[in-house]
Formats: sequence, C-alpha cells, structure tokens
Amino acid sequence: MALDADWAERWVRRTADAIADAKDELTELDRQIGDGDHGENLHRGFQAVVARLDDAAAEPGAADERTVGDVLKLVATTLMSTVGGASGPLYGTAYLRAAKVSGRTEIDQPAVVAVLEAALEGVSSRGKATVGEKTMVDAWQAAVDAAEAAARDGGSEVDVLRAAAEAADKAATGTIPLIATKGRASYLGERSAGHEDPGARSTALVLGAAMAAALSGPAPADPRTAA
Repeated sequence: MALDADWAERWVRRTADAIADAKDELTELDRQIGDGDHGENLHRGFQAVVARLDDAAAEPGAADERTVGDVLKLVATTLMSTVGGASGPLYGTAYLRAAKVSGRTEIDQPAVVAVLEAALEGVSSRGKATVGEKTMVDAWQAAVDAAEAAARDGGSEVDVLRAAAEAADKAATGTIPLIATKGRASYLGERSAGHEDPGARSTALVLGAAMAAALSGPAPADPRTAA
C-alpha cells in the first residue's frame, strides 16, 4: 500500500469522522480535568479541514504532483486558524513539523517514523511537556517508540502505523492513573488521577485513522464514469 497524498487525505477525512464520533467523549474527558472544549474544538477544526480539502479537490489539476506534506500543511494551517484553546496550536505545530519531513509524493517506513518523530517534537516543544506529565505527549512518545521498533524489525508501512496506533491507544489509557503536572489539569493535583487525558485520547484517534486509511486503500473507480 503506497502512502501517498491520497492516503494522507484519507487519513485526514477518517480523522474528521473519528473526532465527530468521539466529540462528546472527548469533551466529557476534558470537562473532568480541563476546559471542557477539546471535543468541540477539534470537531470544528477538522470539519474546516475537510471543507478546504473539498475546495482544493475542485481546482483543475489539484492532484498533480501533490505531496504528502502538501496535505499535512493544509491541515496545520487550518487547525491553527480555526481551533482555539491549547489543542489548535499543539496539533497545528505537530502537522506542520510532519509536513516539513514529508514533502514527497510517497513515503516509506523510515519516512513514516520521521513524520511521527517530527509531530512529537512539535507537540513537545509547543507544550513544553515530557512523558509522564499526563498530556498528549505520552501517546505520541509511545507511538514513536513502537513505530521505530516496527521499522527496525522490517515491518511494512502498515505494520509501522499499526504499531504506532496500538501503542498510542494503550498509552492514552495509561494516563488514567497519572497525576497531571502540566497544563490546566495540573491545577487539580492528585485529583487529576483517575481521569484519562483528552489530548492523549484524541492522539490515539488520529493515529488509528492513519492506520485505517492505509488499510482501506483508494476508493474503487465508479463504473459509471470509468472508460
């Protein structure tokens, strides 16, 4: 399965669907230890991203020589301009850093790892957070570690994405017993334990969508329009 710009677009659209489905769950998680707007903010942002993808697809020759980085940069700029709170700048920076290392028409296993590493660096630097502070960094770091291991073992692009997605999902659940020491949740101190970090959960959704997009492949041609 080629991980090209079409894959990147499927990834983004699947992320928008996953966020829409989990919007209320994410908002409730954030209500427990944060501002209570994580789900709504991300939903609004990714709906705006999908609208921009639709507009771009309608332009003549839009798909010609499009790179993975082109798609990820569109996501970054849209999230930064439409999502408030902390999640817009964090995810925007993650996608922007990822776009800078994926400016090619197709990426392989090492490049997938590089994309995840760049996203992690973006989130870490923007949020000034490290592992164990009960933030989305916990999920991103676990994803990078698992992706690197899968690539070293000779796994395919899908294997690398699957390892990353599964590790992020496990790490998100693993934030439940942690005491937050970063962000608004840190104001709760020990009372933050027992709640899952909403950013880590949304990270798991984003990476799960990347794997699902790789597994699904391009949509079959419409027989009514095929030559």
